[in-house]
Amino acid sequence: MENKALQCNSSATKQSKLMAEQMEECKNDLYLGMMSGTSLDGVDIVLMDFVGTPTLLAADCISMPADLRQDLAELIHSGGASLQKLGEIDHRLGLLYAECIHTFLAKNQLKPEQIQAVGCHGQTIWHAPKGDFPFTMQIGDMNLVAAKTGITVIGDFRRKDMAFGGQGAPLVPAFHQALFADPKAIVGVLNIGGISNISLLVPNQAVMGYDIGTGNTLLDSWIERHQGKRFDHDAEWAKTGNVHVDLLAELLDDPFFQQPPPKSTGRELFNLDWLAKKLAKVTACSPEDVQATLVEFTAQSIANELAKVSNPNHLPCRLLVCGGGARNPLLMARLQALTDWQIHTTTEFGLNVDDVEAAAFAWLAYQRVHGLAGNLPSVTGATQAVSLGAIFPKM
Repeated sequence: MENKALQCNSSATKQSKLMAEQMEECKNDLYLGMMSGTSLDGVDIVLMDFVGTPTLLAADCISMPADLRQDLAELIHSGGASLQKLGEIDHRLGLLYAECIHTFLAKNQLKPEQIQAVGCHGQTIWHAPKGDFPFTMQIGDMNLVAAKTGITVIGDFRRKDMAFGGQGAPLVPAFHQALFADPKAIVGVLNIGGISNISLLVPNQAVMGYDIGTGNTLLDSWIERHQGKRFDHDAEWAKTGNVHVDLLAELLDDPFFQQPPPKSTGRELFNLDWLAKKLAKVTACSPEDVQATLVEFTAQSIANELAKVSNPNHLPCRLLVCGGGARNPLLMARLQALTDWQIHTTTEFGLNVDDVEAAAFAWLAYQRVHGLAGNLPSVTGATQAVSLGAIFPKM
């Protein structure tokens, strides 16, 4: 596959002997990347080797305990909690991250001293980059993670960018540029997680990257409310419904979609309360029709952004999709139907769709340890490029 910037081998059955040999050869530039996103489904963790060509050596996803997931969902939904409750969830999440690291190391026959650092994004519970006092909050006690694992942890990636006037998000476009840029094509790297965000890599232009809008968060919340399922496997439920045209128009009419980049968003905007207000403005809609409409909403909001990309030189336009949405066949089919871009997954270009964001935070940790910039001012709106993340030493 052309432009295959990463060698990816996520299969647990093929790792043990090969990885042992790679460990012996590498010069201890191994990093872990960890991410728990807006979908709250689990903790993604990867092992990256940054000696020479960045190489993904192993990956896993560890489920979020149901009680912690429920408490996090309530915290994010309400936007408030007692300091006692907030502190306890912060501590519990730190313990979970540490447990995930121990499990991952044991599974892959690794020792803590082989890992240079862990890049851990933490769990975003609120992101408000606009207003008189912009702020973002990610929790998961990184001091606790470092103490429990004996590995230096890099966390709190977003606030340094915000201190320099940026949105603090998205942070992955610099990583996407390093891996997927092609001098002969326009490349879009689309992550469809809880929120959809895109990196636009146009030859001879500054990288653009921003949050498009909702991804899976409303789809997952809606099916959980009505069917008690965490997600709509293969869009099976959505396929039984029909798109409600008036509801779709209401969803796409939100002012967020008219804002120019840089911009970022999250569950503090796109949640079930927001959806309820939209539903109140249209005629009755069955639950399955809402689910079908939400898929179309995600697809059209993405296609609308792709249509804005200028291409005066008529270069090939390639969209590489990652995140949970890449596994939604209905969403992928609608994307292909709504745009003339070539639609691929990142898996086809060397990095499994489930591992991209966690790998990005391993890369950001590497950048921080080496004092290299991790943000792109053209993406976040920061006044300058800076090295992101706070360092939590192992001792």
